[in-house]
Amino acid sequence: MAFEGRMKFGVFMAPFHRVGENPTLALERDLEIIQWLDYLGFDEAYIGEHHSAGWETISSPEVFIATAAERTKNIRLGSGVVSLPYHHPFMVANRFTLLDHLTKGRVILGVGPGALASDAYMLGIDPTRQREMMDESVGIIKRLMTETEPITYKSDWFELNEAILQMRPYQQPQVPIAVASVQSPAGVTVAGKYGASVISLSVPRGLVRETNLQELWSICEATAAEHGQTVRREDWALSVGVHLSETKEQAMEDIRVGGARITKEYFDQTLGNSAPDVPDNQIVDHMVENNQWIVGTPDDCIEAIQRLQKISGGFGKFMIRVEDWCAREKILHSYELLARYVMPQFQNTLTGIEASNKWAASVRDTLIVNRRAALQTASDAFYKDK
Repeated sequence: MAFEGRMKFGVFMAPFHRVGENPTLALERDLEIIQWLDYLGFDEAYIGEHHSAGWETISSPEVFIATAAERTKNIRLGSGVVSLPYHHPFMVANRFTLLDHLTKGRVILGVGPGALASDAYMLGIDPTRQREMMDESVGIIKRLMTETEPITYKSDWFELNEAILQMRPYQQPQVPIAVASVQSPAGVTVAGKYGASVISLSVPRGLVRETNLQELWSICEATAAEHGQTVRREDWALSVGVHLSETKEQAMEDIRVGGARITKEYFDQTLGNSAPDVPDNQIVDHMVENNQWIVGTPDDCIEAIQRLQKISGGFGKFMIRVEDWCAREKILHSYELLARYVMPQFQNTLTGIEASNKWAASVRDTLIVNRRAALQTASDAFYKDK
């Protein structure tokens, strides 16, 4: 059954910037997007952490979040994600507690094991251990944020000796934690174990195989029950690439070149994830036809979200994966179209407006008669003594 509450909308910003572009200007454009989303009324924005491969250039989501917080008023800012095996958990807990105060409770700690194999390689981290390291780190971070007694703990990759956070989180009882879930059940298992929210980043696979998303959420719920925790569908976020325009044809043409570049040049030629076996100028068509991107009009987007709700069994957050795949003005316009026409359909903000419009239309004949009568009365009163 679809989630029936107020859906939250946001973005998951890796970000993706083609090699050869001005990196300083790219960061400014990223910040501009966050400011624009804040103005449009988006709820959340998640910022990634990456250290190699040339396309995803934000190395510290905390620094970016602190900058974005000064330029925004309402939007909640999360890491998307902090790669926990790269950091001592005490330092992660401390940094996000500080951010929690600086943002007056607008921060979310998004966590993951680390997405790029090249990052782990440079740091000398065994990739087969990254998920268990994430699990161990989340447990310690949660304890540091919620417990007031000093913690002593010895792992094979970090150590705590009577550790205690001198600053307690602004949000109580802790900074909210969201766990990234990509292809394996590891993310939803950790989320269930610690009662955290979930960001599903491999939604296209779920669209192709309809049982996948439901299976992952079932694992999350089962794990939560096993550990005495609670998880809520309203906190479950699904992330998809989206681009909107006034017509589907225009939206497709907007990203035809840029969409092919990121798919071929980055995911295929740099990361080794096979691109679709179609000509470059047909990649956007392939991705749309196979439900891997949502490209079209606001109505197309509404239909796709409704389909995702049915396939998943219900989720409460829809996150657009930020893509730098066409002109700046068209990217900003796409978010505006989503805010104007898509978000209201899932946030119950049109009920009164539509009801009022329907009522006014139903009594318009009577109201016209009354208006004419009032005008006639006023006219008669004015002229009767003339």
